[in-house]
Amino acid sequence: MYAVIKAGGKQHRVKAGDVIEVELVHGQPGDAVEFHPLLVVDDDGKAYHGKDVARALVVGRLVGEQKGDKVKVFKYRPKTGYSRRQGHRQLMTLLEIEDVRLGARPAASKKAEERPEPEEADASEAGQAAEAAEAAEPAEKPAPKRQTARAAAVKPAAEEAEPADSE
Repeated sequence: MYAVIKAGGKQHRVKAGDVIEVELVHGQPGDAVEFHPLLVVDDDGKAYHGKDVARALVVGRLVGEQKGDKVKVFKYRPKTGYSRRQGHRQLMTLLEIEDVRLGARPAASKKAEERPEPEEADASEAGQAAEAAEAAEPAEKPAPKRQTARAAAVKPAAEEAEPADSE
């Protein structure tokens, strides 16, 4: 079984027993590291990806640190006599992959399977209650019309112009 994980901005194809170099991970040698954002998991020829990989887990252990390969940096500008040479060795962390597993189903689906089904009497009472609630609620009212700024300004003037009832 192998998995493709993301670590340090890079993708690594790993299986149990592999030792990989990743960008610096802070911790003591012997600490456990778990990788959840997996890209692909292959279980004896059957590949899982997308939502199926959400329950998968890769467990690794920090082995130590070492410097990576040397990267040569050379800057050059033609016709000016400008050139600079520089080297860089990135500090890397060694990880030993201990286990790649798909894991159990999510807990939410287990709860749904264990939930007992309601009895027939409870179901008929629930259905009657739903019908009564639908009958009690009036039909949806149409949304009120929006007034424009001009109509809102004209309306108060029209109310003031109406004569008051005289007794």
